[in-house]
Parts: sequence; C-alpha cells; structure tokens
Amino acid sequence: MEILGVNLDISILFSFFLKLSPSHCSPDEKLSTFAFDIFKPIVLLQILPTMLSLHTPLFIQLLFWTLVQGVPNPEPCRGSCNGRDPGFIRRTSDGKYFRFQSYNGISISSASSMEGPWSAPKSMLPQGSSINLPGKHDLWAPDVYKVNDEYHVYYSVSTLGSRNSAIGLATSRTMEPGSWTDHGSIGVQTTTSDNFNAIDGNLFEDGDGTFRFNFGSYWGGLYQLGMNGDATKASSLSSAINLAYEPGSNHDIEASYLYRNNDDYFLFFSWGQAGDFDIHPPPKGKEYRIKACRSSKASGPFTGPDGRPCTEGGGMTVLASHDDIFGPGGQGVMTHPEYGPVLYYHYSNTKIGMSNADQLIGWNRLDFSSGWPAVV
Repeated sequence: MEILGVNLDISILFSFFLKLSPSHCSPDEKLSTFAFDIFKPIVLLQILPTMLSLHTPLFIQLLFWTLVQGVPNPEPCRGSCNGRDPGFIRRTSDGKYFRFQSYNGISISSASSMEGPWSAPKSMLPQGSSINLPGKHDLWAPDVYKVNDEYHVYYSVSTLGSRNSAIGLATSRTMEPGSWTDHGSIGVQTTTSDNFNAIDGNLFEDGDGTFRFNFGSYWGGLYQLGMNGDATKASSLSSAINLAYEPGSNHDIEASYLYRNNDDYFLFFSWGQAGDFDIHPPPKGKEYRIKACRSSKASGPFTGPDGRPCTEGGGMTVLASHDDIFGPGGQGVMTHPEYGPVLYYHYSNTKIGMSNADQLIGWNRLDFSSGWPAVV
C-alpha cells in the first residue's frame, strides 16, 4: 500500500497503529513526527478500509490506543550495563536477578532489581566449553531457564559467518560464578553441509511440561526441535521444524525466542544487521530490529498480523531504531513479578558509540492487550 508516496506493507501499518508512532517504521518508511501530526487524518482515511477489513474491533482498539507518544526509551540501568545477547532470570530462592550475555565464557552479572545496580561481569565457564570447535572460549547467545531444581544456560559455540557450530549446556543450582558445570553439546550441531546454523538457542516449556528447543541464524532460518524430559538433549536434526525464514538476499534472521501469552504463542526474533555499525554501517532500515509472529500452537505455523507466514518473511516489528536507540535485538522475554511481560535486548546509543563494545542492555514492558506485543 502507498501512503503519501511511501510504500508500506500491512505489517508495518499494524505495528504503526500498535504504538501510533512513526519511529517503529524503518527510516526509509517513517514520517517525521511533525509530518505525522499534520497528515494523520489523511493517513487514517487511506488505511481505514484495509484496517477495517482486517478486524473491525481490533482496528478501533488500536486507533484509540494512544495519541502520538513516541517509542519509550529503555528503562533505567545502573551499574554494569554494557553487553550483547542478554538473558535474564530471577532466582526463586531470594528474588535476586541474574543477567547472562555473550563472550568471556558467558558473562554473569547480578542485581537486586532489573534496574540494577548490576555487578561487574564474571565468567560462567572461564575455561571455555568442552565442545571442540573454533570459538569454544568465546561463547555466545546465552539462554537461561530453570528446570526442576537447576538453572540451565544454553550457549553457542561458533565463529562469525560459520555453520561449524554447536549449542552446549551448563547447569548450576545457584547461578553464582564458580558454581557452573559444563555438559557439552545437547546434540544440536551443524556443519557447512547443513542449511541452518546451530546457534542462538532458546528453551521453551509448554503448559503440559513439554520442552521445545528453538535455534537458528541466517541461511534456512529458525528451527525447532523436541527435547528430552530433563531438557538436556535435543531430538535428531532430521526432525527439525522450520519456524521462520527471511527470503531476502542476506537471509538475516536469528535469535528466536518463544513466549506464551494466554493461548497465543509469540515467536520473537531479530532481523537485519546485528552489529559492527561503526565498521560496516548498514543501509537505512537494514539494521537490527525485533519482530514477532504469532501462532495458536508452540510448533507453529507462525504468521504476521496480515496473515503472511513467518516462513515467507512475515512478522510484525515490535521494536526498531528510534531517537538515540539504534539496532535493538538479541532479545528475550521474561515475566516480571511486578511489571508483567518484559522485553529485554541489546542496542547501540548513537550519542555514546556504534561499536560492538559500546552496546548496552535495555528492557521495556510489553502490553499484549491488542493481541500483539507492544512496547510501553
């Protein structure tokens, strides 16, 4: 659809109305806030028929969601706030928060609250992984989950641009540095002959106690496998289900994270260029952003709000660059005891620096009342 000479697909329009904020479109697609205020009636008239045909009550709900408020900045962070690919969890015994992130054998920080102050990071596996692959000392993309009385962290072993990759597991009863045991590979391992990549793992437990494992980056996209009862080993790669695929030339989709809200399953993922913004600046609108698809089943099929399958490039933008925030991604979702659903991620601040080392950890609350996730 063309609005004021700008081509927008329905997923962008849907995202646009979830927040009523032009900054959730890519820089090539968005209107300035000033222009949006002036031309809002024209925009509404042009998209009204499409939105009404999509779902009339939902359209009305979205239309009156809010006036133009802009996209909220990340919530405050005190202490150690730099990092990439965060994973958050709250310890059940005392309510202490732990944050895991890429590199340094997986870095661990802790705090009394999501806001901090976060402790200086220490290594989860200072000797690296027992998986004998390049990158075994430089572990990526931790995903943390409590299984019975133990905390599991799934980590990636790989090197940039390689499919010689594996996903490993470390466990601890306390999550404190020095308490972790490495168990090596969970059986999710790929080579250059595979059309998918064994990194960016995510464990999901359904309401019936069934474990599923999501993974993938670039190439053939995002996949899902079954897991055994104690979530230590995955089923054969031959049984992998394709959850999402980006048909563009770079196939730049990764970092799947599955979250259930009531009876809906939301597949969050990162789309676009992940980093090196200072060395290789991405074309406008091609930097990292967080998207989501929805399904009535944990195994899919997942679609965007316009019905486009996630395996065909579908999905809704949840959080993109805005204001000083650039390239948010590497996300996950947790349920906070006070705030409810919380989206966490890393991002660059254009006023601080665009290198990978400058990237920061951010989080925002999520609202699902429209049927789709909105950052609030």
